[in-house]
Amino acid sequence: MSFIELRGVTRRFTKGEHTVTPLADVDLDIERNEFFVLLGPSGSGKTTLLNLLAGIDRPQAGTVSVDGFDVAKGSSGRLARWRARTVGYVFQRASLVPVLTAYENVEVPLWLQRLSRDERHTRVSIALEAVGLADRASHLPKQLSGGQEQRVAIARAIVADPDLVVADEPTGSLDAESAEGILSLLRRLREERGKTIVMVTHDPHAASYGTRIMRLDKGQLHETQGQEVAS
Repeated sequence: MSFIELRGVTRRFTKGEHTVTPLADVDLDIERNEFFVLLGPSGSGKTTLLNLLAGIDRPQAGTVSVDGFDVAKGSSGRLARWRARTVGYVFQRASLVPVLTAYENVEVPLWLQRLSRDERHTRVSIALEAVGLADRASHLPKQLSGGQEQRVAIARAIVADPDLVVADEPTGSLDAESAEGILSLLRRLREERGKTIVMVTHDPHAASYGTRIMRLDKGQLHETQGQEVAS
């Protein structure tokens, strides 16, 4: 059994008089410790797929399984508990709380867990060290660069030590140098910490960091080859 399995997954949205189907009867397997990249233009349904994996959304048809857990059928409370310990979500924009320090922003997900202050401190310190920002723990977001803010967001995503990290266009709002740093960090999380990474992007260069790349087109997934990624 694969770490992630989608079987016959369909998701539709109604926009006015029209029905949009970003995912149509999709099957997908992602193995543990992959860096899986979903490539496609804006509006193609990439984020829809991430939200299904993270249990934020549900399909109209089909099954979504992550490490044996049926994401599509869990109750809201069970999904929230599962998500808190299993999934770290990295958004295109860091979305840090402006009045909280880097340390406090990373700590936020741990407030929902039964951990002592010392346990929270240990986890936050490890996460900030992992992204190279231990020396910026007391800084507010306005005192950080865009790349540093995104690294804080990644630390927040991994602070609970999730098995799965999903990243939605994590370099889309960054300059080239900062983007390279974020992509390298995601790669190290897979290689050094054993995380499974699922990233969506419209950027072929960002996609090249993945161990496997697929395209989403008209609701269907398609395997890609190296030369196709660059096109």
